[in-house]
Amino acid sequence: MESVFVDCHCHISAREFEEDLEDVIQRTREARVKTLIAVTEEVREFNRVLQLQQSYPDLVAPCLGVHPLQSCGGPEQRSVKLQDLDEALPLFYKHREHLVAIGEIGLDFTPWCTPTQQDRDNQVTVFLKQLDVAKQLDLPVNIHSRSAAKVTIETMREQGIRGALLHNFAGKPSVALEGVKAGYYFSFPPAVCRNQQREKLIKQLPLEHICLETDSPALGLDKQVRNEPRNISASCRYIAEVKGFSHI
Repeated sequence: MESVFVDCHCHISAREFEEDLEDVIQRTREARVKTLIAVTEEVREFNRVLQLQQSYPDLVAPCLGVHPLQSCGGPEQRSVKLQDLDEALPLFYKHREHLVAIGEIGLDFTPWCTPTQQDRDNQVTVFLKQLDVAKQLDLPVNIHSRSAAKVTIETMREQGIRGALLHNFAGKPSVALEGVKAGYYFSFPPAVCRNQQREKLIKQLPLEHICLETDSPALGLDKQVRNEPRNISASCRYIAEVKGFSHI
């Protein structure tokens, strides 16, 4: 049987794909990618992802969420605030039948993005509310965690979250293994191929808790080149190599 791929975390609704989306989709299919888990970062992306699901119902799986950092349409990012959820909350329930998960949600305590304790507190509040939505809708969560791995995993465990994917995880192996104990999964994009620090983490994670992603259009093999879902095979080959599966 020919293998197929699931891209567990990508931004197929990103503006970087607007001009040649049909070509991107064709290359995605040719690369044997069966499903794209299409995540959002801001509420303004929700409709685009839902439209893509209607256009490609056999490929695009919507995953709506509000990211811990918000760009508000500009180059600068700020920490999320509770009011950023006002428009999003009713949409989760309205479109519940189309969703496969809630995400991209989580915590990002990068100092220059969250300089104050209030910023971090705001993120936690927004995170908790979206975790509650996921529990109410009985959906898993697609997680962003940067400089906040331990807090993110502890928060999910405290809230009784059973289904979680931590994308592009860069925390300590010891912290990741706590997530494994809780039944969580970890995915890695092609960019890990140029990041030797991830090798130690991938080696320690059980293979059955590792998933594949591209995080398209970011985190490709080359920083200067737009990433696409078709590149998921690069992640697969690298993880197989690290795990010692030379026949893959």
